[in-house]
Amino acid sequence: MKANSEFEAHMKSRILFVSGHQEDALRLSEMLHSLPVVLDHVSSMRQTRAKLRQCDYSVILTEARLPDGSWLDVLRVARQHSGGMEVIVTDPHADARLWSEALNLGAYDLVSQPFYEPEVRRILYYACSRTSREQSAAAV
Repeated sequence: MKANSEFEAHMKSRILFVSGHQEDALRLSEMLHSLPVVLDHVSSMRQTRAKLRQCDYSVILTEARLPDGSWLDVLRVARQHSGGMEVIVTDPHADARLWSEALNLGAYDLVSQPFYEPEVRRILYYACSRTSREQSAAAV
């Protein structure tokens, strides 16, 4: 991974974590606490829709299965909002089939659970950096 200062330059926007598990949100928050990111947590599709009306996000990290939907619902809602946010799927039973499906349908990546901090930080770095570059290009 690049130097922390370069990482910080790409981490200006918010990350939305969609998960019905508060303990996963706490763990993710601990992993990212030293980085200049704002991590918001919601537990349902209904809350996801409401948050997306309130804030702009660079990345949505969503569990594959939600109480009132799935990662595909999150992906569809994200695509309806402008800003080119990336969607990353997470699942404790992540396998090659889910990874292939997620990428083929437009997700940025798949992260297995339990979270492995170096992997999470690397994937979020590249997803935020990609979003940052796309937003800069659109502004020109």
